Amino acid sequence: MAADRKFVYDDMRIPFILIVICFAAWGIAANMTDPLVKVFSKIFSMSTLQASFVQFAYYGAYFCLALPAAFINRRYSYKTGVLVGLGCAIGGAFLFYPAAQSMTFGFFLLALFTLAGGLSILETSANPFIIAMGPEENATRRLNFAQAFNPVGTNIGVFLAATLILPRLNPATPDQRAAMPPETLRAIQSEELAAVMTPYVGFAFVLLAIWAAIFFTRMPTEREASASGPREVHFGATLGRLLANRHYTFGVVAQFFNVAAQTCVWTFTIQYVIEAIGGDEAGAGWYLQASLLVFLVSRFVMVWLMGFVRPAALLALMALSGTALCFYAMANPGMSGVWAIVMISASLSLMFPTIYGIALHGLGEDTKFGAAGLVMAILGGALMPLVHGAVMDARGAAFSYIVPAICFLVVAAYGVFDLRSGLRGHAHAA
Repeated sequence: MAADRKFVYDDMRIPFILIVICFAAWGIAANMTDPLVKVFSKIFSMSTLQASFVQFAYYGAYFCLALPAAFINRRYSYKTGVLVGLGCAIGGAFLFYPAAQSMTFGFFLLALFTLAGGLSILETSANPFIIAMGPEENATRRLNFAQAFNPVGTNIGVFLAATLILPRLNPATPDQRAAMPPETLRAIQSEELAAVMTPYVGFAFVLLAIWAAIFFTRMPTEREASASGPREVHFGATLGRLLANRHYTFGVVAQFFNVAAQTCVWTFTIQYVIEAIGGDEAGAGWYLQASLLVFLVSRFVMVWLMGFVRPAALLALMALSGTALCFYAMANPGMSGVWAIVMISASLSLMFPTIYGIALHGLGEDTKFGAAGLVMAILGGALMPLVHGAVMDARGAAFSYIVPAICFLVVAAYGVFDLRSGLRGHAHAA
């Protein structure tokens, strides 16, 4: 490969590997969290809507902390942002221990918020850092490659939930729990919450090891930080330029609905499977695992395809296929509908990094705050599951997939918008 067509700059190879590991790390956390909506609804005998505040706390933290991360990255460096994010996430993961001891839903929400806040800072820093590690002309493909390791983490996260959390839920129904003596119920809940706590505390130690590796690795941050010290932040001017850029602002909207669709699909897979074909949470959890395996394989396939096909064209096509699969699952709530839900993950596989790369293209010094806006769009994962959960409570699991179907249509519209925009910098990201 010619020097001007390098995938990653030579002095960025080790940092690139370490940051890619971070992509897998936040995948573990996100998808270990998805089943908690079902878990907490059972442990605390909550409605689906009430338990969906798990995702509200998790993705709400992404919204709240992305902008502070941009200030850190702009004033200092991407490495600083990565280390701050990892440190905050480590603290949040350790909070699961006192949360389990307190046996209160609110404490778990606090732990999730702190964990996700750290991951928000990490993600706001890591994504543009990957873009800065090589030439701009293949930035979207490079980001897709790095993001391809995110589903490695998501599969690990779902596997941990399926093996360490879901099988340890007591099979007692809400009515049976209500009839139990308080001491018996509390003992059952204590055991179940300990099962929730264990993988998160273990995850904290993993994050600590990653933090140490990055801290002691020299990263040539001069590309994106002034050698003379911290840089000045001109937030008002930057915000004005970003808001005037329709290509970027539509990208933020598309990212909101992409994350909304992804979170809804994966969060409520277990409920859909149980309603469609029966079984228990542990058995249904394996279909979520299958979804993430599809996501993993498809991400690498999409990276390869982007060597030949414009990313926006793939984005529009896969978003339309996601809509079609949602409608099929709504109309056929049986085994074929279950597999339609599983295959939606193929449609999701390229969306986040592709929207991210397309929206940030050509932003230059505004990239750091632009990246924050795209991470803040993860708020879609906080709000839309509440809508999905309310629809499910009212109309059932199958009909509720109308919510991600509509979200996919917005993403498809952004792909078409980019194709018509005349910005051909994304034609091939080889």
